[in-house]
Amino acid sequence: MSIPFKQAARIGAYVMKQHLSGKKHYPLVLMLEPLFRCNLACQGCGKIDYPDDILNLRLSYEDCMAAIDECGAPAVSIAGGEPLLHREMPQIVKGFIERNKFIILCTNALLLSKKIDQYEPHENFTWSIHLDGDKGMHDKSVCLEGTYDKAIAALKLAKSKGFRTQINCTLFNDADPERTAKFFDEMMALGCDGITVSPGYAYERAPNQEHFLNREKTKNLFRGIFSRGNGGKKWKFTQSELFLDFLAGNQTYECSPWSMPARTVFGWQKPCYLLGEGYVKTFAELMEGTEWEKYGVGNYEKCANCMVHCGFEGTAVRDSVAKPWKLLPLALRGSKTTGDFAPEIDLSKQRPAEFVFSRHVQMALADIKAGKKSVDVGTAEAGAEDTQAAQ
Repeated sequence: MSIPFKQAARIGAYVMKQHLSGKKHYPLVLMLEPLFRCNLACQGCGKIDYPDDILNLRLSYEDCMAAIDECGAPAVSIAGGEPLLHREMPQIVKGFIERNKFIILCTNALLLSKKIDQYEPHENFTWSIHLDGDKGMHDKSVCLEGTYDKAIAALKLAKSKGFRTQINCTLFNDADPERTAKFFDEMMALGCDGITVSPGYAYERAPNQEHFLNREKTKNLFRGIFSRGNGGKKWKFTQSELFLDFLAGNQTYECSPWSMPARTVFGWQKPCYLLGEGYVKTFAELMEGTEWEKYGVGNYEKCANCMVHCGFEGTAVRDSVAKPWKLLPLALRGSKTTGDFAPEIDLSKQRPAEFVFSRHVQMALADIKAGKKSVDVGTAEAGAEDTQAAQ
């Protein structure tokens, strides 16, 4: 594991406090999407085909600070869209640092060399560069040749300037275990501080629905990868060992969608970062008004194949606090890569999918036309300029 000791200790203490108090629903990481605009059009993304009126929306600095103050999570992951298109992003990062939060700023890195001097290295701040495998794998995933080379150059630049720098890697059904293992080796050789890895999730609006993994394929893929790396111990992952063990099919976990609540330009997203089936104005409304029991594997058809970190990492972290002895064999031997999988959750009683997402888009557009949602025109224009420059 490559999570800094200070961060692991503080988050562990936070989780222990929630556990001892008997609190079941609490946030671990704020998933912040301050814009949906991006300078790439990745095949697995469900964000970039919104109408321009929505792509031009931004959460302000004040909105972002209010979100972390509301939910109180010890960490925040800033995604999008492409966060570096947001004019106020340096101020937003600084604001989170002043609140002593751990910040992961996710970027495709196309603008990093241009923007990096607006940021300063800090022990609580990490660049997370999007790389979905080696050059061929990644450029195919993001649908733009040359992106991998730019991301690697940006990673080296960030490291040279003293920033903590990791990669985030999403794997799809065409991922090859041997090739992925070699890619992880290459990232370690570059001095990357860690890897965040996740199976691709089938966003409803993603243009290509054929390349997402189901649960069985996910488990076989990660067993194939980990078998080439000492049960996964060969590489530094910025994730809990039990979550990685879950990906390899050795843990039976239910989803904890409340552990990584999402704040987007639409509001607080119900029920989770991946599914937008309703939006509310406050974090309290999200936590108290969401029928959590209606979602998750075994409860809802849309969730049936999900094994993504934003749903299950919180479950794994909570399990590691409640049952720390489960970590010992993983520390010694890594994840098991042969034998039977852990029992799977029964899907026979899951409710059918409701396709309601387009309704929320239409509601947001109506609000924009009615003047209820505003956009920083200067920020939007700057974002458009940076999009063109990056391409």
